[in-house]
Amino acid sequence: MVNIAGIRAAAALINGEIQRTPLTHDDSLQAILKWENQQVTGSFKARGAINALKCLSPRRMESGIVAVSAGNHGQGVALAAARAGIKAQVFLPQSASEVKAAAIWNLGAELHFVPGGYEQAEIAAIDYAREKQLPFISPYDDEAVVCGQGTIGLEMVEKIDLERYTQVVVPVGGGGLIAGIGAVMRASHPRLRLIGAQAAGSPFMHALWHNNPQEEVVETIGLADGLEGMVAADSLTIPLVRQLVDDIVLISEEGIRAAIRYAWQKHHQKIEGSAAVALAALLDGKIKSVPTAVVISGGNILPHIFNEIVAEPI
Repeated sequence: MVNIAGIRAAAALINGEIQRTPLTHDDSLQAILKWENQQVTGSFKARGAINALKCLSPRRMESGIVAVSAGNHGQGVALAAARAGIKAQVFLPQSASEVKAAAIWNLGAELHFVPGGYEQAEIAAIDYAREKQLPFISPYDDEAVVCGQGTIGLEMVEKIDLERYTQVVVPVGGGGLIAGIGAVMRASHPRLRLIGAQAAGSPFMHALWHNNPQEEVVETIGLADGLEGMVAADSLTIPLVRQLVDDIVLISEEGIRAAIRYAWQKHHQKIEGSAAVALAALLDGKIKSVPTAVVISGGNILPHIFNEIVAEPI
């Protein structure tokens, strides 16, 4: 189950296989920043992927595993599979980042590019896993994955005096990250407000949180490519996000760009658009300017896009 016990068990399983990522105080924002861009594979996704594979028996995955990804989950799965000595089949939308796709391939996974967006890639991956009778490792709709992501929350609780903070801000796509962190925060610091930040161009979880149909969302893929795509209608993350999260705010492309610049010019940290949404929520004034803990979820951004953005004035 996705609870504090499951997350502690995940922490024990992945101990030594991930980085305990650093924290930085930002006095001007009254914030402490958790830098998961310094995680192995450059993203928090490695936590959940490694935990998910460790929860499978060797016999269950001896013929390989299947995953779908906008990029970062695929890297985590490919790394975990390589360490386990098995083959990973990773399905990606045709529009997936070249940097992320190359990193997945370099880790030894077989790539399957699917025409269309993330939703089409997810359907293709699930169908393939069913046909081949292979385990499917969802980037969000998997208890072991969500518990792995929740280990970020454990590290924050251990290293930060969260009694001094008012809110925690976390990027939102399929909801696995915020659900895992939320389970930790509700168990340890229930008074903290938990706020999700999502790209305005892909507001699927935002719609669900407001009890609106995803089918009415018109998606425009932008810098936060890792947060794209509809959420599976029966995903375990939907009720968890509704239960645990106090608010979800939407971030514009301009806000994402500004946050990428800020992270580099203020902290010399390279972050991707999907990670920048949480920082942008503070910079944009989308949330109250109070003591805040911010999760910066990854740093896998195309070099030419990063160089273009950071060259702009802050």
